[in-house]
Amino acid sequence: MSSFRKALKSRQRNHHERSQPVARKHLGLLEKKKDYKLRADDYHKKKNTISALRKKALDKNPDEFYFNMINSKLQDGVHVATKATDEVEVTEEQKKMMRTQDIRYVEMKRVAEVKKIERMKAELHLLDADSKQKNHHTFFVDSKKEVESFNLATHLNTVPELVDRVYNRPTLETLETKSVHGPSRNRVVQKFARQRKNQYKILSQRIDREKKLFVISQKIQTRKDLQDKTHKVKVKRETTNSAAIYKFETKRKR
Repeated sequence: MSSFRKALKSRQRNHHERSQPVARKHLGLLEKKKDYKLRADDYHKKKNTISALRKKALDKNPDEFYFNMINSKLQDGVHVATKATDEVEVTEEQKKMMRTQDIRYVEMKRVAEVKKIERMKAELHLLDADSKQKNHHTFFVDSKKEVESFNLATHLNTVPELVDRVYNRPTLETLETKSVHGPSRNRVVQKFARQRKNQYKILSQRIDREKKLFVISQKIQTRKDLQDKTHKVKVKRETTNSAAIYKFETKRKR
């Protein structure tokens, strides 16, 4: 029991790490185990990196070539690109040619969209995707009595279930004499309705894209016209100044 009590008291003592001896005070604080561990890990990490780079350099193909070899130079130990700061001078003719090519490219894309839109309109026949009428059809009658007794299904000579349909609205005679052609299952009808709705969605996106391309083409053309006009005014001004200087020099010589 006494030995246990002594062991318990020894555990309660505070642990003090050894400090730097007096003769070595000028060297600074004594390095502890955790400090040594950080320094050793950093040393081994750098050593492994250097070994990997040395192995990569030994395995490199001496005949390998890439353009950065000739497009950069070593300046104060740092690779600096030589052609990055070189500015290529573009003349007015080259700028005009680039603007013309931009306009042609945008117009080509717009014409392609227009052709696709016309093809889709011919396939869809401009029918509404949701089978709901967006426009109003006005019927005229002669008296108020006819207005009160007006029946749309009777007037259109069809059944009341088909009155709200925009397309494929057969008459009573057609329904009595001919059989129904096309899918009769509800699942197949819903599938065709989804496909038709998707086609109308694509058509709407193409129409919006064609409008945006038209606006872009107009903006490029306007900018080109303004720049050409500015260039002509500048050339005319320079020509006028040169003529005035020549005239002044001629008078001066006389």
